[in-house]
Amino acid sequence: RRPPLRRQDESEGAAEAGEHEARSSSAGLPAGNITAGETLASTKNAKTGQACVDCHGAEGNAPIDASYPKLAGQYGDYIAHSLQGYRDGKREHALMSSQAAGLTDQQISDLGAYFSSRTGNLRDLHGVQ
Repeated sequence: RRPPLRRQDESEGAAEAGEHEARSSSAGLPAGNITAGETLASTKNAKTGQACVDCHGAEGNAPIDASYPKLAGQYGDYIAHSLQGYRDGKREHALMSSQAAGLTDQQISDLGAYFSSRTGNLRDLHGVQ
């Protein structure tokens, strides 16, 4: 993995501790905070009563259903674009649309930073028939 880029307004200590990721080049979000994302990933949503880890598993590695994606190790921008789509109504899912509806740009960025920082066991479909 390439080291995260640092914004000029980040403190040296936070950048060295790996607390922030680079500004998303494609999602246009503020820098994500891994620690804040970790807290948010296990915080129950007031409307749904669910947290990210309830369905996607601890650190995003163990979804409760095979049709739910593994999030650990996924590109932060991909997670951010997906959450923005659910929040803005451009992407629909029975639970995720409600789950993302109240997320701020910062929270979306934090979740992307957290899940992308986790060691995942994602695999592509190469060779699957």
